[in-house]
Amino acid sequence: MLLYVPSLAFADWYGDARAMMGTELSVYLWSDDSTNGEALLEEVFQEAARIDRLMSTYKDDSEISKINRLAANSNIPVSDELYQLIGKSLQISALTDGAFDITYDSIGQHFDFRSRQRPDEETTAAELANIDFRLLLLNDESQTIRFRKSGVRINLGGIAKGHVVERGIHLLRANGIRHAIVTAGGDSRLLGDRRGRPWMVGIRDPRKDGEVPISVPLEEEAISTSGDYERYFDEDGVRFHHIIHPATGNPVSGVHSATVFGPDAVMTDALSTSVFVMGVDKGLRLIATLPEYESIVIDADGQVFYSDGLQRPQNPAAE
Repeated sequence: MLLYVPSLAFADWYGDARAMMGTELSVYLWSDDSTNGEALLEEVFQEAARIDRLMSTYKDDSEISKINRLAANSNIPVSDELYQLIGKSLQISALTDGAFDITYDSIGQHFDFRSRQRPDEETTAAELANIDFRLLLLNDESQTIRFRKSGVRINLGGIAKGHVVERGIHLLRANGIRHAIVTAGGDSRLLGDRRGRPWMVGIRDPRKDGEVPISVPLEEEAISTSGDYERYFDEDGVRFHHIIHPATGNPVSGVHSATVFGPDAVMTDALSTSVFVMGVDKGLRLIATLPEYESIVIDADGQVFYSDGLQRPQNPAAE
């Protein structure tokens, strides 16, 4: 997913991008006050860093790492923010019949895309028994979590970036900003419009780096794209990527990218993963039941599919 942002040569646009959360976080906003604009940029980055410290499985001292170490043995108290996001994840798991499942990390932990490492068939088969969102027990009264069995791990990689961009926009809105974009990897949240014009959001070609065959005008919207080109390696003609099918324990095939639009970045983040896992037919049928959300899916043959609420481009070349 690519965002066409205004040139920062205009004095009242302020923006920055930093490597965070295993991806790039970028913030662009319009402010009449340069000091305030720069300060708010920093606040959004600090908020993202706070959430990363809370939810990163790569940080041993994060709250989610503590849960993964201890929740098989006892009820672990969870902070309100993390508890609510885990609860939301389980709701989406039920909505999608398990296509979205934060326990995927039981297998996901064995992938290292930089070193081209993946679990062997024996490891995958053994860990598959630990992937099931129903293995998580939440206690609302004590606000604790427990795993039903050892070996279970959770990872909010399919929803946390949506939470980050949603929180960033909430912070900016609360401080009087009316035009902004916050983007973390494939997840973006738009605040208002581009000062009288819509933001033009481009959906990249999954196999042609730098090419953007589809552009969508948006304002006051969230958009998330899940793709098999984000973290991957190819081996003997097979692409091994980071989106794991909870039912098989293997990377999903059949779809190159799934994009979801809607009012809430937490939902678009999780739903883009869900549609990717479910495939074109089941995924778009799911979206049809959610009136506020729309989707564009590019399958493994490069064919583009649109949910019912989106109008297909009139010019075939646009695809």
